[in-house]
Amino acid sequence: MSAIRQDAWSDEDDLILAEVTLRHIREGSTQLSAFEEVGERIGRTAAACGFRWNSFVRKKYEAAIQIAKAQRQKRTQLKKHAAVSISGSTSIGLLDNPELSQGKSESFTEETLSIDAVIRFLRQWRSTYQDMNRHIKSLEKELQDKEDELDRLGRENNKLNKQVNEVETDYRVVNDDYKALIQIMDRARKMAFLVEEEEEEKPRFKMDANGNLERVD
Repeated sequence: MSAIRQDAWSDEDDLILAEVTLRHIREGSTQLSAFEEVGERIGRTAAACGFRWNSFVRKKYEAAIQIAKAQRQKRTQLKKHAAVSISGSTSIGLLDNPELSQGKSESFTEETLSIDAVIRFLRQWRSTYQDMNRHIKSLEKELQDKEDELDRLGRENNKLNKQVNEVETDYRVVNDDYKALIQIMDRARKMAFLVEEEEEEKPRFKMDANGNLERVD
C-alpha cells in the first residue's frame, strides 16, 4: 500500500508522473492505472497523483498528450490492419486446404500466411508509421513555435514593465518638483504681502508751501 506523504511535489516527481501517464495514454491504458503505478514509485496515493496531474502537470504537457493520443490511435489502426491481414490469409489457407476447412483449423500456424499478405501488411505499417512521424514532427514544430512566441511575449512584457517603472519614477520626480515650486511661490506671495503691509505702516510726509514737512495720514 502506498504511503501518504505530505511534502511538496518535486520536479522529479512531476516528471515521473508525466512520463508514466503519457506512456499509459500511448499504450491505450487508463490514467487510473498510470496514477497507481506512479503512486507505487514515489510513495503517494493514486488520488494524490490524479489531483496533481489534473491541477498542474497536465497543463504543461498538452502538446505531448496530443502526440500520445495520436500514437495510440496509430497503434490501434496497426492492430486492426494486422488482424485483417491475418484473417484474410487464414481464409485463403482454409480454402486451399480442405482439411483445415473441415474443423482442423486448430493446427493453423504462421506458415499459412501468404507472402503477399505479409508484404501488404508491412507496406501499410510503413505508410502508417511515416504518417505518424509527420504528424509528430508537425506537433513538435507547433509546440516549438508556441514556446518561441511565449518567450517573445515574456521579453516584451519585461520591456514594458521596465518602461512603466521609468515613467513612474519620472512622474514622482516631476511631482516632487511641482510641490517644491508651489511651496516657493507660496512663500514669495506671503513675503510680498508682508512688504506691502510694512510700506503701508510707515509714516508719510509732504512739504508745505513754507518748506516745512508735515505728516500725511
